Amino acid sequence: MNIKEETLVLIENILEKDPRYKTEAYGFVLAALTFTQKRFNKKKHVSGRELLEGIRELALDTYGPMTKSVFNFWGVRKTEDFGEIVFNLVETKLLGRREEDRKEEFKDVYDFEKAFRKGYKIGSSA
Repeated sequence: MNIKEETLVLIENILEKDPRYKTEAYGFVLAALTFTQKRFNKKKHVSGRELLEGIRELALDTYGPMTKSVFNFWGVRKTEDFGEIVFNLVETKLLGRREEDRKEEFKDVYDFEKAFRKGYKIGSSA
């Protein structure tokens, strides 16, 4: 996952203000956004729930059974953490937002223990 130099500078600025998450977490969210836009055939905006599904799918494809460990290393332990990352990216203008976009969209969407197993679907009780 390559991060452009100017994007990396902006992420470093975020980390100075909010060091909770590693640079890689921000790069992954940006990559997951592109993945999700393709997955849902959307040119621009995706919802928080759609992004979280894209994050889950891309993570399983990329990291497999190590996904939860990788996310833990990055400081990401629940779906709300992705909301924090997204809104940090919005503040730096790396991502845009609509008026209706809220951090709450990312709250308790899925449990990491269950979601990072193959075959899990958001909303399933499996």
